[in-house]
Parts: sequence; structure tokens; C-alpha cells
Amino acid sequence: MNASERAKGLDITTKIASIVTLFKAQFPDAKADLKPWKNDPDTLELVDPDSIDIGFHFPGWSRKLQSNSILVQIRFYQDPLDQEEKFIGLETAGFSHLGQVWRFSTIENWQLFGKHLPVEEVANKLKLFCRQVFELFQSEASFE
Repeated sequence: MNASERAKGLDITTKIASIVTLFKAQFPDAKADLKPWKNDPDTLELVDPDSIDIGFHFPGWSRKLQSNSILVQIRFYQDPLDQEEKFIGLETAGFSHLGQVWRFSTIENWQLFGKHLPVEEVANKLKLFCRQVFELFQSEASFE
């Protein structure tokens, strides 16, 4: 779900701002997009209502990134027993004019895969960003 739609209270709004700041610390040229999903029926079918989605756009295509945009999805799980959302990890994907060219998931064993992978330096920055987001949510047992 678009981050702008999830920003309903001070706690979540602060966390979204922190996520953007953490990403920009690793990738200073990135411009944050808190509404990466369009509001059309085809797109809305793909949107996970239990996630916070932020797009980051770069000024042109980057050889190191092998993309010009990165979608960051902070994933949660709705526990049916206690009805609380629990943070489970991040999924990121790099996009170019070819579409999605790589994907990195902390949910799937921290694996980076795709047709055109970013260079190791960028992969390490992405992993550091993900570890920092884990720290941001680690102190909380649940999230509202």
C-alpha cells in the first residue's frame, strides 16, 4: 500500500520519514515517492494492504544500480489471533525501462537475484539499509 495512505498517525508517519532518511543516507541522489502505486483497478489488485510501499527514483539510469528506480516494500503479517500487524521484512526491486531487473528480499534468505544485478558496493548498501529498517521496527512487538 502506498506509504502516503499508511501515514495515519504520528508513529507510522515518523517511521516512514525515518525509512526515507535511511535510504537517502545510502543513496543521496534518490527522490522518494510515497505514492508508487497508481490508483487504477489493475494496479490495485497487485497492492499488498499489509505493506508500506515507497518508490525511490534516480536521475537517469545508473550502471551501479542497474536501474533507475527502486521499490521498497516493508512487509507485515496480520496475526489472526491477536489482530496485530507484525513486521516480517523487506522486499526491494530495481526497475529500468525493461521493467523489473532485480529483486532483493530479506524474507527469502536475503537473496539478490535478477537479470541485471547491481554492483557489490550497491548490494552492500542495500543490505545495510535493510538492517537499519529492521532495527527501526525491532523494538516493537507489533505495529499499528
